[in-house]
Amino acid sequence: MHPTGVAFRDALAQGDTASASKLLADDVVFHSPVVFKTYHGRDDVALVLAGVAQVFEDFRYTAEYTSDDGAVLAFSTRVGDRALEGVDIVRFGESGEIVEFTVMVRPYSAATALRERMAALLA
Repeated sequence: MHPTGVAFRDALAQGDTASASKLLADDVVFHSPVVFKTYHGRDDVALVLAGVAQVFEDFRYTAEYTSDDGAVLAFSTRVGDRALEGVDIVRFGESGEIVEFTVMVRPYSAATALRERMAALLA
């Protein structure tokens, strides 16, 4: 996998959102699984990552799929009593930083729990 992808995966797996955020481009674009709004910029995305670290329990990566300019990192976690599965889709820029980051999750009941908890944190 791309070195940035390895560092990002390892940082998030350890709950180190500060280190993960340093791997984001200044103008990174983040697509949330539960909010229509697209987040722009490292500072805003870092807030989301910090919030997710508080909401997710027993987070672990379960698989990875890579290409020259990106990676899909499958994960499993819990939000309260809801099991959640998802993927982080990251795309790397020419300088190696993460320029785009998309998250998709399932099932709907867990996504709803995630949305409610994140809304409370980011309000």
